[in-house]
This record gives sequence, structure tokens and C-alpha cells, in this order.
Amino acid sequence: MPTRVRTFSSSVGMKLLIGVTGVALAFYLIIHVAGNLVVFFGPAVFNRYAHALEGNPLILVIEIGLLLIFLVHVYKTVTMYLGNRAARPVRYAVKKSAGPPSRKTIASSTMIVSGLWLLTFVLIHVKAFRYGTEYEWPAGGRDLYRLEMENFANPVMVGFYVVSMVVVGSHLWHGITSSLQSLGLESPRWTPLARAAGKIVAVLVAGGFIVIALWAHLTGGRS
Repeated sequence: MPTRVRTFSSSVGMKLLIGVTGVALAFYLIIHVAGNLVVFFGPAVFNRYAHALEGNPLILVIEIGLLLIFLVHVYKTVTMYLGNRAARPVRYAVKKSAGPPSRKTIASSTMIVSGLWLLTFVLIHVKAFRYGTEYEWPAGGRDLYRLEMENFANPVMVGFYVVSMVVVGSHLWHGITSSLQSLGLESPRWTPLARAAGKIVAVLVAGGFIVIALWAHLTGGRS
């Protein structure tokens, strides 16, 4: 086995890959929610923004890159989780709180569950929005504003979306600071600040998506 492959297959290497891909996906979510907030400016502005993205010749390369990053993140996380389970075949009889100094939270304890939920969500989300009904926009391109409003008119879709965004927030709540730790970027001076910033990002990203979904459902896109 080549040295590089063997390195990334080790425990340290897997944590490094999970950390790098996790940070990349967090940055993508920040950019994604910021772009989606353009929907509040109405169909003309939103569709021009969406058309500019889809018309970018690099969009296919970016999408493939994101897909690879996502798959690596999922694969390495599941592999490490299963490896840790195999190393401890007998579960603890009683799980107790680790105490105040510990960073163990509900978010950290359910990372694998939230991650698998989000894998399902991504498949449904891409099917509904990326490959949804093709509505033509008179000014050119697809009418993605109409597609978004129609999807969020469905209460089941909105409910699933809101729950999934809560899961996104939970995953980011622990995942951002965990990724920085895996990359060896912790220090007594600025780690507490980075941890707080990670939690703020988690709330803003999840909250932004939830507000969009609820607004679209309750107003149908009408101001």
C-alpha cells in the first residue's frame, strides 16, 4: 500500500480527512444559506442569482468537487465509527455524564446519527431542488423561485426540512470545533473563541434555512 494511502487509512489520517472535509462543507453551507437568503428580494432577483450560478462554466467542476468531499467525509466518518465500535465490542452498562470540563454533549454523542440523517436529506433535497420540475423563466434560465415556493407549499416537505435543519445545526454545533481539533488548530488563547464562533455559525446556518422554509410556506413568496 502506498505511504500516502496508508497514512490516510490510519486513525490520525482519518481524523485529518474528516476535519478538512468537515471545514470545507461548513464553508459551503455558509455560502449556500447566504445565497438562498436572496429569495427574500423576490423572484426576479433570486432567479437572476440562480441563473448566474447555473451559467457558470465551473459549476459542474464545483458540484463534482463538493460531491467527492461529501462522500469522503461520510465514508471516513462511518469507517472510523465502526472501527471504534469494533475496538470496544462490549458497551458500557451505564452511560454517565463526563462532568462540566468535558465537551461531550448530545450533539457530539449523536454525530453519526445526525450525519446519516443528513445523507438521506441531501438525496431528497437534490432530487427536489436540483432535479425538480423545469419551469422556464421568461428572462432566461429556470424559474427556481417558483420551484422553491411549490416545494415549501407542502407541509410534509417543510416539516422534514425544518427537522433536517435542526439536525444540521446540531451537527455543526460539535462538528466545527471538532474539525479544528482534528486539524491541530487548537490553542488555549483562541480555542474558546473559535468554539463560540462555531456554535454561532451553527445557529445562523440552521436558523437561516428554517426561516426561508417557514416564510415560503406561510406566505407563498408574497411580501
